[in-house]
Amino acid sequence: MERQAKKQKPRRPAGEKVQADPGKLKVLLDARVASTPPKSLLGKTLNSALKQWDRLVVYLEDGRLRPDTNLAEDAIRPFAVGRKNWLFSCHPRGADVSATISSLIESAKANGLESYRDLWHLFELLAAATTDTQRKALLAQYLDPCSIIISA
Repeated sequence: MERQAKKQKPRRPAGEKVQADPGKLKVLLDARVASTPPKSLLGKTLNSALKQWDRLVVYLEDGRLRPDTNLAEDAIRPFAVGRKNWLFSCHPRGADVSATISSLIESAKANGLESYRDLWHLFELLAAATTDTQRKALLAQYLDPCSIIISA
């Protein structure tokens, strides 16, 4: 047991950030691609990573970005599962309205807003918005939760 403890590297404390170094990763990929058969699975993966390097490095530089759409897919899953129940959208305009409302609700959730309050706020102020800038300011991503006021 003690031998295993000595061999293991000390772990980073929880919450400590790891700084990615794209330069070191690029050097490693370049070295590895030279010694890997290009038709192998690893060779194809390395070549793909190097061809997409400019896009890949964006994710390394900004940790808030995600290279997948899992969050968006998880957000729309309840609506995708229930789409058979939406047969009441017998007209394309009805389907368009359903999609718009669903998008507004999920945008509110994604931005940490209570969807009912956000929709109430939106519908209260939408009629008074006359410009695209005013309408854009009502979207969930531009709202401060404290600014949402529901009149009685």
